[in-house]
Amino acid sequence: MLLTDLLHPGILEALAGAGHGARVLLADGHYPASTATGDRARTVHLNLAPGLLDVTTVLDVLMTTLPVESAHVMVPPEGAPEPPAIGEYRARLAPVPVETLGRFAFYDAARSPDLALTIVTADVRIYANLLLTIGVRAEGTLTTR
Repeated sequence: MLLTDLLHPGILEALAGAGHGARVLLADGHYPASTATGDRARTVHLNLAPGLLDVTTVLDVLMTTLPVESAHVMVPPEGAPEPPAIGEYRARLAPVPVETLGRFAFYDAARSPDLALTIVTADVRIYANLLLTIGVRAEGTLTTR
């Protein structure tokens, strides 16, 4: 048995093969994961039923497993209010920078060859997509229990 909260074999395998600068896409239930992801990325579907598992929940588990260097969020067209999910991500990721991208620029970023993993959730919130860039593990952070 592993000592991490993250136990999903496919996610663990993809993260173990990823390194500094690789990206992880946490997609909401509206995201076109079959067409707007990198060709080399592994896709894991956690969308059992609408709303059953959201991006924030997956983010909370991932943050106990990997260092996050930066993040990007998809934002609605200019003039529209910022979706509540984005505020949640900023709060959880602080002090990690969270930058904004329009819908199509976000799709382009997610199609990057650096995308190692896409996790499709059943998040029904609009604009709840999050693109993480993996950072480096701090020296001396070996955990023992």
